[in-house]
Amino acid sequence: MSEHKLSADSDASDFLPVAMAIHRIIRLPVTARSKNCRGVQIENGHVVNDDYSGPVLEEVIKLNSLLKTSPPDGPYKGVPVIVAPIRDQNGEATGAIGVVDFAGVFDLATLMEHQSAILKQVCGKDPCPLPSELSASKK
Repeated sequence: MSEHKLSADSDASDFLPVAMAIHRIIRLPVTARSKNCRGVQIENGHVVNDDYSGPVLEEVIKLNSLLKTSPPDGPYKGVPVIVAPIRDQNGEATGAIGVVDFAGVFDLATLMEHQSAILKQVCGKDPCPLPSELSASKK
């Protein structure tokens, strides 16, 4: 019987089955590494890099907490990601696994800012005009 064990010394080959399974489910890029070894980067059903590390993976291992952010550099620079620590029985971070944050790609604030223009374009009018637009239409 085969088994998979992850530890602070796991390498890319140890992470591959788990990372690939997650990738197949969510169909988004997945990265993973252990505390002491570089890991794996998977995109489009293939291993892109089997000697991978990224700034957010490293930060999550250091902080031992989940991060939702956009990396400042690397292949996912500016792309929203979610990275979670992998913890041992004592709660220590022994690694991290991350995915591209599909929901984070859609910036809600920007969508709300453009909602009026989108509705005007689709419906032909703005269902909720701004106060300044109301006073201008009364003149």
